[in-house]
Amino acid sequence: MSENLNSSPAATAHDDFDWSVDKRNVVSYSEADRKKYDEIYEKTLTTVENDQIVKGSVVAVTGTDVVLNIGFKSDGLVPLSEFRDVEDLAAGQVYDVYVVNKEDKGGHLILSRKNARMLKAWDEIVEAHANGNVVTGKIISKTKGGLIANVFGMETFLPGSQIDVKPITDYDVYVGKTMELKVVKINEAIKNAVVSHKALIESDIEAQREAIIGKLEKGQVLEGTIKNITDFGAFIDLGGVDGLLYITDISWGRISHPKEVLELNQKLNVVVLDYDDNKKRISLGLKQLQSHPWDTLDKDIDVGSKVSGKIVNVEDYGAFLEITPGVEGLIHVSEVSWSNTPVNSREFFHLGDTHEAVVMTINREERKMSLSLKRLTEDPWTQIANKFPVGTRTKGLVKNITPFGVFVELSEGIGGMVHVSDLSWTKRFNHPSEYTKVGNEIEVVVLDIDNENRKLTLGHKQIEEDPWDTFENVFPVGSVHEATVLNVEEKGATVLLPYGLEAFSPKKHLSKQTGGTLAADEKAEFKVIEFNRNDKKIIVSHARIWEEATAKEIEEEKKEKKAEREKTSKTVKTMNKDVQKTTLGDLSALSALKSKLDKEEGNAE
Repeated sequence: MSENLNSSPAATAHDDFDWSVDKRNVVSYSEADRKKYDEIYEKTLTTVENDQIVKGSVVAVTGTDVVLNIGFKSDGLVPLSEFRDVEDLAAGQVYDVYVVNKEDKGGHLILSRKNARMLKAWDEIVEAHANGNVVTGKIISKTKGGLIANVFGMETFLPGSQIDVKPITDYDVYVGKTMELKVVKINEAIKNAVVSHKALIESDIEAQREAIIGKLEKGQVLEGTIKNITDFGAFIDLGGVDGLLYITDISWGRISHPKEVLELNQKLNVVVLDYDDNKKRISLGLKQLQSHPWDTLDKDIDVGSKVSGKIVNVEDYGAFLEITPGVEGLIHVSEVSWSNTPVNSREFFHLGDTHEAVVMTINREERKMSLSLKRLTEDPWTQIANKFPVGTRTKGLVKNITPFGVFVELSEGIGGMVHVSDLSWTKRFNHPSEYTKVGNEIEVVVLDIDNENRKLTLGHKQIEEDPWDTFENVFPVGSVHEATVLNVEEKGATVLLPYGLEAFSPKKHLSKQTGGTLAADEKAEFKVIEFNRNDKKIIVSHARIWEEATAKEIEEEKKEKKAEREKTSKTVKTMNKDVQKTTLGDLSALSALKSKLDKEEGNAE
């Protein structure tokens, strides 16, 4: 069996057939010829690599693909959807295509027209960005924050802020339009580009601006159009360049907002006040085209003249009265009233109010004027000595309260101060508001007149006689009175004595005999320990009463014990004289008596 396995296969028919001989008489090539012809064939084919852009000619169009010949050993396929922009697609047309894969698993050549267009478009966009070239883009849609523009067949982003130099709110009106754009930003990693139409406008404006500024001169009068109005002024279009007309340069008179005298799109002549080549800033003036109101002010207006106008500005120190637009005078707070009562300028004056005033000073060169309201009437202080002589008792209105006194107005422009110490003979006030309020009527006595400083010294307690002459007899030092604790503070308490008189008790003098201290509203007996008529002050003590009573009891007890000791001592001396007559019993009695005496002396000590 092994012999059969190792033996040669059996001979079959036609084993001697020469397969290289073709019955159809086909020529056979040698190895050298075959190699030569292969090289010639390879030269007729185009060599391509993946990710390469090549030219392709349309060979055929199917329902889903376009067949293109790129000169490679096989034709390539491109999805028909990538030719949607071609209306009459036909054989023979040539297009740029991108080699996606020169041979996929099925041996097919895969091409892409879309990728070719994107890569080519990106290269053109990068070049435009590098060279600052202007490109053309068609707005294909609106997106969040801006628009999508087709540039070289590639989608780019046009931000809303870059559409125009003025704010844009409606993006829809730009969809479908073709615009000139400038590539302002690119991202190589994600092949993304940002374009701007505003940049082109600004460059044109800048060119015009430089041309206009180059011809500007201070004092030059130009015609312009108001393009924007703000709180601080107005922007004037001078024909390609903007200038700023500040609110202070609009009118010689005061205005609170430019809209009071200006309107949008209004044409007007303005004068160039200043310009800055570096900052490209132009300052304009409108009022400078008119004469200054001070130069045309009535020559008859002088010191003492009466003028009228309206309040245009209020400050803490006074208010400005506008006589004519551009001519103002200051009414200082000290010139509002003859009264010494402080005037609150912001409460007295209001914008727009009209007033008549007297000119106090005027300087036409410096364009300054000071005015007075109070000088419209006679100075009441010229008749003060006749109207309110010292000692006059009258009533007045409380106009103001300070920590040190009360200002009382007796008549228009006449008033004086009641010091807090002159409010009451018997009570002490931490603040005058504890006694009276603003707007209350109070009776006063004129104590002194200071014509030079225009001041009256008033008193309220002086309407009654000084009760302290009587109090000195009613509340002498050492007298005891029942009183009520009004309030307790850190240093002591205020105590209400009879007749409504208040006294002070130091804290240590408020202690009770039973322990603790007196509290507010408690009634107790107090002893007068100090009476000061000049300072109107009385010091009292509750503790002094029971402390002295206790001391007196101790003293009387000491006196009793001393008398008993003296009596015992006398008895001992008498017994010593009769010592020779003593008996044993007497000695015992004497010893007991002596012990008692020693004990009492020890206790006394």
